[in-house]
Amino acid sequence: MDKKKVVVLGKTDFAMRIADWFLSSPDYELICAVPVIPEPTWTESFMGWAKKSGVPCVESGHYKDISGVQNPEWQVDLAFSVFYDKIIKEWFLAKCRRALNIHNAPLPKYRGVRPINWALKNNERKHGTTIHEMTAGIDDGPIVAHLEYSIYPEFDEVVDVHKRAREYGWILFQQTMPILDKIKPLPQDHSMASYYSKKDIPLLGDRMEDRRERSRQ
Repeated sequence: MDKKKVVVLGKTDFAMRIADWFLSSPDYELICAVPVIPEPTWTESFMGWAKKSGVPCVESGHYKDISGVQNPEWQVDLAFSVFYDKIIKEWFLAKCRRALNIHNAPLPKYRGVRPINWALKNNERKHGTTIHEMTAGIDDGPIVAHLEYSIYPEFDEVVDVHKRAREYGWILFQQTMPILDKIKPLPQDHSMASYYSKKDIPLLGDRMEDRRERSRQ
């Protein structure tokens, strides 16, 4: 059986962990890495990982620059987004037999940017991570898998929950991928949705940064 061709788009050590899983899998061929550019300085370089691992890398950070993607015949079996920063357009999704995103929120709640910051700002006691199908909308595609975990707004900093989220996300990813083809994605209940955009960020106040003390300096 031919291996399924996969593209991983994103950032952080979590993107590297997922990309490395695909690279080592007997069922997938990792054909390309698309890092977020500029890469964040607080985590390891996804681009550096790709070059070290011999995986073709899009140095512009834009999926439109994937080698051959403009060819009408180009197609990939799976695109997997890990905190990728660009809205993926329909023309690219049409070239993917399947496109999945892992989002740091218990969708349909906290669609959009900085979901962990907003959950702490809103004094939530639970948060979550979700794997969902990508659509032309923002974080609104059918849910493949999700889990919830505890957070503690009285002492948790954003950076603490981010670290926890990546570990829970890794568990969810590993549990989901072996049974992916058996899972029937369920539509989100849009009446339960909440969404925050970049223009809402100033409203985060002392939850804007990864630690509150930085906001008070």
